[in-house]
Order: sequence, then C-alpha cells, then structure tokens
Amino acid sequence: MAGPIIGIDLGTTHSLCAFFNDDGPVLIPNAHGEFLTPSVVGVTDEESILIGAAARELRVTQPEQTASCFKRYMGTDRRLTVGKTTFTPIELSSLVLKSLKNDASEFLKQEITDAVITVPAYFNDNQRKATKQAGEMAGLKVRRIINEPTAAALTYGFHDREAEKNLIVIDLGGGTFDVTVMEVFEGTLEIISTAGESMLGGEDFTDRIVATVFQKEGIQLETAELKQPLRVARLRQECEVAKRTLATAGHASIRVPNAAGEFDAESIKFKLTGDNFAAVCKPLFERLKKPIGKALRDGKIAPDQIDEVILVGGSTRMTALQDFVKEYFEQEPQFSFDPDQVVALGAAVQAALIVDDKAVDDMVMTDVCPFTLGVEIAKQFGNRIDGGYFQPVIHRNTTIPVSKEEVFHTIAPNQQEVQLRVFQGEARKIDDNLDLGELTIDGIPPGPAGQEIQVRFTYDLNGILEVEAIISQTGKRFSLVLTQHAASLTESEVAEAVDRMQNLKFYPRDDLENKKLLLFCERMVGEMSPMDRETLESAIDAFISGMESGDEETFERMKKGLFITLSALGIEYDEQDQTEK
Repeated sequence: MAGPIIGIDLGTTHSLCAFFNDDGPVLIPNAHGEFLTPSVVGVTDEESILIGAAARELRVTQPEQTASCFKRYMGTDRRLTVGKTTFTPIELSSLVLKSLKNDASEFLKQEITDAVITVPAYFNDNQRKATKQAGEMAGLKVRRIINEPTAAALTYGFHDREAEKNLIVIDLGGGTFDVTVMEVFEGTLEIISTAGESMLGGEDFTDRIVATVFQKEGIQLETAELKQPLRVARLRQECEVAKRTLATAGHASIRVPNAAGEFDAESIKFKLTGDNFAAVCKPLFERLKKPIGKALRDGKIAPDQIDEVILVGGSTRMTALQDFVKEYFEQEPQFSFDPDQVVALGAAVQAALIVDDKAVDDMVMTDVCPFTLGVEIAKQFGNRIDGGYFQPVIHRNTTIPVSKEEVFHTIAPNQQEVQLRVFQGEARKIDDNLDLGELTIDGIPPGPAGQEIQVRFTYDLNGILEVEAIISQTGKRFSLVLTQHAASLTESEVAEAVDRMQNLKFYPRDDLENKKLLLFCERMVGEMSPMDRETLESAIDAFISGMESGDEETFERMKKGLFITLSALGIEYDEQDQTEK
C-alpha cells in the first residue's frame, strides 16, 4: 500500500520533508533522527556515495570530493565534478530527494511514491522542470511544484484561518531569496505578488566574511579557492559557525587556518561583531531591497499597509537581517514557526489540499505567475521594421491558473508563415529574456500585411504553459505544450548576442547620451507594474520614433515627453550616475 503524499522542501543548504495526518502537518526525521538533511553529496575514495551529514563532514576535509549549493544551478547545463565522477545538478538533487524518500518510507513504514516539492518563487520554467525531473529520477511522482513562500503561508493559514490581514513573507534560504505579498481572509490565501533573486542567500553572507578574512592577508577569495581549497573549506566552516553564533551572542571568534588548512597554536583569530558583520554585508542588504520594493510595487501596497512580516528560511535567524526587516517595515517580524521547517510543513498542507483532506476543506489558495510570459514582435520606426521586441501576454504576478489571448498581425504582404517565439522575462527585448520555445504557424492565406492571428497562453499551477494560435481567416489551429531545455551557448553565439547588444544604432545620430537614456528606460520597463509598463513603453516608442524622424523639433518634443513620463512614474534619471555605471 502506497503511503501519503509527502511535502519536500528541497533547499540549497538543507532539505527536509513532512506528511499530513489527523494532527495536521508533521515533520519526518531522517535516519539520524534529525529533521534537517544537509543538501550535500559526497563520493569517497572507494567511490561510495554519501548524502547529508556524512557528506557535509567530508566537505571539511576533502572539499573536492563533495558538491553543495547545486540547487543554484538547476535548469542549466552546469556539471559538477565530485572526486572522479561528474554530475548534473538534477542528478545531485535526485540523490538528496531519494534519501528523503527512503527516510520517509522507513519512518512511515509504507512505500512513498508521491510528493509535493517546493521551489523558490523566482525559479523560472527551466529550473522548475529540472526540479520535477530530479524528483522523478528519485522514484517520486511529483504531484505539484509550489513556491516556497506560498508553502510557508499555507502553514500559517492552516493554523490561523480566521485571520484577515496583509502578509509579506521574507524567505532567505541558504542560496535563494524570495518575497511574497499575500492577503489572508476567511480561510483564503491569495498571493498578490512575488519577486526574488535565485543567486542570493545565506551562503553569500558567509562568503562575505570569508572574503573579508582573506582580504586582511591581501588574498582574493577566488584565488584562495583555486590554490588552497582545504584552507578555504575550513575557514568557511569557521565563518558559518561564527555567523550562527551572532544570532544569540554579541560577537564571535573565527580561527584562521594556515596555508595547509590546519589550526595550530599560532592560528590568527578574527573577531566578528554584529556591527562589522552588518558593515561587511551591507551590499547584500542593499540587494535585498530591490525584490522587496518590486513585490510591494506590483502588489500596489505600501510597507505601512503590511499587517505581519513572516520570516522564512534559516538565514533569517541573522540578527542583522532581522534588524534590516524591522527598520524597513517598522514592525517586529514574526517567528511563530521555525523558519527552517515552515516550508516543508506547508508542502504537507498542499499535499492535503491535493487529496481533498477534510481537515483543509475550508481552505482556498491562489498563486501567481512569477514571470511575464510573451512573444517576440516587430515594431515599425519610420520606414524601418525592427524585430526582437518582447510583447507580454501574461504579466508577472497574474493570478493562476490563467488563460489569456492577444491578437497579432503579419508584417509582410502574402506572408504565409510565422515563427511564433515564446519568451519569459521582464526585459523589453527578447535578447535579455529566457527563450522557452517556438511554434510554426503556416498556411496563412495570401493577402496584404496585417492578417490576424489569435494567440492564447494558458498557464497552470504547475508552471506548464500551453500556447495556442489560430489563423482568424481560416480557423486553422496550432498548439504545443512547451518543454524547455536549458542549452549552453557556443562561443560564436555568445559573441553574436554581445554584438547585438553593443551595436544599437539610432537615427538621425548615434548620440551616446540618448543611448544611455534609452537603455536606462528599457531596464526600468522590467521594474514596472503591468499598468505602468504600458505607459513607459508608449513613451519609449515615441522617443525612438522621434529619433527616427530626422526632425530636431519632433525629437526634442518626444524626449521631453519621455522625461515627463519618468517623473510621473517616480523614476529619477541621474545622467552622472548612468555615466559611472
């Protein structure tokens, strides 16, 4: 008899799982009786594979025999060498998932076959698909991929169903950072907006300390990792312990190993205080502000309208992080549940929702699409038609599941075929977005330019995107379910992409200041809410048309209009600052 659907928090530094019973969500201990399993894989000299705590210990003495933080490379072609063996991030993740599956089967005395797996809210489709593949390689049927902040909110919602408030979940794990704004009312959890960064987490704070220690000796961390890997591994462990110590003490001491990676009587000690830790990590705290601001803007909510700030992820135990959050929102953050455990517990609640457990029959959850989805289009400037522009169909933070339709047109007379290219991202041009796939639309009847094609995007809770196109004149349909494959670019393809980005030409003159202004505005498009984005897009298009017109008066009028639009949207353009960048 198969066991229950388990909920798995597949983390960058630690992973854990839970199941749902009559008492609600319950954590499952591993073979060592602990809830947290280090997301570390090791290979011994005898080529035996180690998972979890044993692999973490091996990392200290033989770092080249282990792999960690591989979650950051999910959805890429990156390969990691562990001893004499090379693994993909999917394979390494599958080993951790298989270990959790076996622990759950042993604990529950039933064969576990199904699971809900959590991912950072800001994971793109390639990363989500890679996570699903890892689960399948581990022998699991992945019933749902859900966002980590959503899972955390489910835990809070399950235990407090009568609440009516605006929440923001600040989720800082070992390697990723997510922010989610949501509204809770009458047992309903409605996700309003989400943002984040998939390459920012607790490991980066540890690395800042490590880098600071090496800087005292005039050594760059990257150089030390190449020439003294054992020394770096031991120092990183010392810095990690010191970082954790600061959560309960005012200062911590870091022993600095010698060049051989050993501690001796002459080992230098580095004192770490809360103040110098905050100073060293200031650039990281500045990076945290951008996703928080983006989520609040998209949710059309101000910091003082947030009723409760929920901290999720082990890295939120850092006192400096809590101080940062307290200052930003002017309120104490909430720790009603262990930040290391709350996501796995929420994944178990999601599992209960999937099987319609009576204990959650009064709960409703909505989620959002974390990225904008759209197609490549061409735009006309004067007598010239330029391709490579991105037209959104489903905007980021649209409630899902969702199905939306847009109408597009052919650009040439007697055009009988269209290559519909689908992208994910926030940039104005497709070169800076993620290519998801392509659909060929053929058999368009001969006629003038402007033949109508209806394009519908349907996106579900699993992150699956169906694209359907209909030739309006004939009713002929084309469709596909996109399955993305992360492929690395060749050197020539990289060179071509860089060349395209660096050779933007603008008529009537290639003015450097105008180029910088245009690039700045195009970058800002990705920061706008869907309604404001359309306003800024129109102003940018008018600015480009003004440059193409060859008429100085028209150009100046369009440029002035662009600055008025920026000002109205609250965007400050500092020419000196742009020059420095």
